[in-house]
Formats: sequence, C-alpha cells, structure tokens
Amino acid sequence: MRKTYVVFRAKIAAIIIFSALAGSSCFDSKPKGYSIADSNGYEASLFRQHCAVCHGPEGNGKTIDDGTVVPSLRHGEFKFKTEAEIYKQISDGGNGMTPFRSQLSERELRLLADLVHNKLRTEK
Repeated sequence: MRKTYVVFRAKIAAIIIFSALAGSSCFDSKPKGYSIADSNGYEASLFRQHCAVCHGPEGNGKTIDDGTVVPSLRHGEFKFKTEAEIYKQISDGGNGMTPFRSQLSERELRLLADLVHNKLRTEK
C-alpha cells in the first residue's frame, strides 16, 4: 500500500512538472518568425542602430516619452504597404518620422525596406 502511494505521488509530481514546463513555453517573449535580436545580418544591425529606438527592438512599436505612439512594423497598416512605399517612408520620413536619406546609403535604405516588407511581416 505504501509503495502504491509513493508511485502515485511521483506520477502527480511528474505531471505537475511537465505541465509547468509546457505552460511556460506559451509565454515566450520573442516574436514568432524573424527575430531582429537573434539576427547577425547587416539589415538587423541597421534596424537596431536607427529604428529600434522608436519602433522597439523587434519592430512591434511603442509609445515614446513625449506620448507619441510609434506604429508596429509587424502588425497593422505597415504590414500591407509595398516595399516601394516602405522605402519612401524610410528615405523621406514624414508623419513624425525622421528622413534617413542623408544618413543611410541607397543599399542600406533598400536593405531596411526589404527587412520591414519581407522579414518582419512573417508573423501572421
């Protein structure tokens, strides 16, 4: 009888541990799909240097100190922009965004437009 009780408790403990581990995987803070933080690509480095300060480290948007809401590049309206529209926004700025044409090369502008259009939109 005592042995059965010990086995029963061991099974219950195993179920609790398994459930806790399985449940914790549901709360992963990193986005699904492309991760800027995990990327060693040049375009990710450009994003971290020039874009993350306003759009957040993974492009999810944020509210900056003065109360301005900076949009997500993964969800919402930017998810449906063409690569040319995204390039123009990065290059020329507008709607509160700084233009980057004088700070970045043509290649760098195109890399960032591609990143936003093709890699950040992988989240569905």
